[in-house]
Amino acid sequence: MDNADAKKTYGERFRADMERCLAAADWGPQERVALACRILHRDGHDSALAGQITARGERPGTYWALSFGLGLDEARSSSVLLVDDALNVLAGDGMPNPGNRFHLWIYRARPEVNAIVHTHAPYASALSLVGEALEVAHMDTCVLYENCAHLAEWPGVPIGDEEGRIISEALGDKPAVLLAHHGLLTAAESVERAVVLAFYLERAARMQLRARTVGAIRAVNTELAREARDYRGSDQYIAATFNYLARCVVRETPECLT
Repeated sequence: MDNADAKKTYGERFRADMERCLAAADWGPQERVALACRILHRDGHDSALAGQITARGERPGTYWALSFGLGLDEARSSSVLLVDDALNVLAGDGMPNPGNRFHLWIYRARPEVNAIVHTHAPYASALSLVGEALEVAHMDTCVLYENCAHLAEWPGVPIGDEEGRIISEALGDKPAVLLAHHGLLTAAESVERAVVLAFYLERAARMQLRARTVGAIRAVNTELAREARDYRGSDQYIAATFNYLARCVVRETPECLT
């Protein structure tokens, strides 16, 4: 068996083992959004009240989102609202975030997307200031290889239709985008994937900025990067990563699930 065949065989085996051995979480949508907020707070994505995390609701045109006025570190499942396309509250107590409006454009354009993460994380925000696209050149961040778009011009505060259209078009069919003078955004079929992608986008930006203090970044081999992307980006690996990060949050702040 040559190396390529061996890698394929081992990869299939490990994915099957993860499916069999790792317990699936049974959190509801409000708990998932609250955990997502806490995970990204723990990773340093906060910028006061900036950023939003949303998850598509069961009814068309509805989605779950944290009540406005709360920081990521204050998120609880009870503070997650169900709102409609007009930002009317359908369930829960609180005020919808007006910044959620631009998410609607992505949900409408991408029916497979069920969750969106947008934060002003410090390293992604710093990278967004210099006009460079994200460079993915480390094994840990290869889940974003060829998967991160770049919006090169800032359209302004994203609370209107025009900003939503611009950001949605910049994202295109990718699961992530670096937003000029702004921050990061990920869009995926699950809260788990959107959060893990945001976690690694911020890490990739941090690596890029730090590496540049030493020298130019060496590109990775395309074939190997795609292989790493497929393995680290498998549903089983993504779920296991999110569940680990969630366990860290629950140990430290169990009240987030109340």
